[in-house]
Amino acid sequence: MQSNIIIALLLTAGAGLATTIGSLIGLAVRKPGPRFMGFTLGFSAGVMVLVSFVELLQGSIESIGFLSAHGGFFLGMVSYFLIDYLIPHDYIDQHDHPRGESGEALMKTGMLVALGIGIHNFPEGMATFAGALKDVRLGIAIAVAIAIHNVPEGLAVSAPVYAATGSRRKAFLWSFLSGVSEPVGAALAAIVLLPFLTATVLGWLLAAVAGIMVAISIDELAPAAKSFGSEHTPIMGAIAGMIVMALSLWILKG
Repeated sequence: MQSNIIIALLLTAGAGLATTIGSLIGLAVRKPGPRFMGFTLGFSAGVMVLVSFVELLQGSIESIGFLSAHGGFFLGMVSYFLIDYLIPHDYIDQHDHPRGESGEALMKTGMLVALGIGIHNFPEGMATFAGALKDVRLGIAIAVAIAIHNVPEGLAVSAPVYAATGSRRKAFLWSFLSGVSEPVGAALAAIVLLPFLTATVLGWLLAAVAGIMVAISIDELAPAAKSFGSEHTPIMGAIAGMIVMALSLWILKG
């Protein structure tokens, strides 16, 4: 169990700090192409939706029963909705910023996006942590999906900060800080939940995590993918993500 906890925390740290990859992309090429963004966001959504319904929710049903599992699932969705409603955040291209926008305004934009992403990353960190506790290989799959969608989030933070300050160091730092909250969320989950962790508690946690991931996919990733993607690249990415995840689960179970 202790080794699983360490692995879960490391996976969460890796997924969260993928925001720095987005930051580096933003500093190197300023803006990836819309086809790339649409496909990768759709891919991440496909992975999350499939693993939520096929693995997490199903495992929860087997552990705590159909009604309880679905209760936990919808509780997870509602929890994410409340977070998103109270502290929304956007990808950088979802709202155009005027060309003449001042450096101060751009800096404020970057800091607010970093704050929003940081808070959103708390439940994502818990999702990776819970998945890895159930099965390290499942945790790896969830971490990869979350890492993929954290890349454009890092871009969303670094782009306005860099435009405002001209400092690559500050842009990278704010992006890094927004991703750190993900392993912090996992660490808090470990501290709070581990003393009480039973098969029943894990079943509820997996159901809630499934709800959170589906909510992220529907409310955040799919609209963002459509806003970036050209024509059918988002759905192609979603299908590819589901196929890759399905094959991965089949191989792991085989």
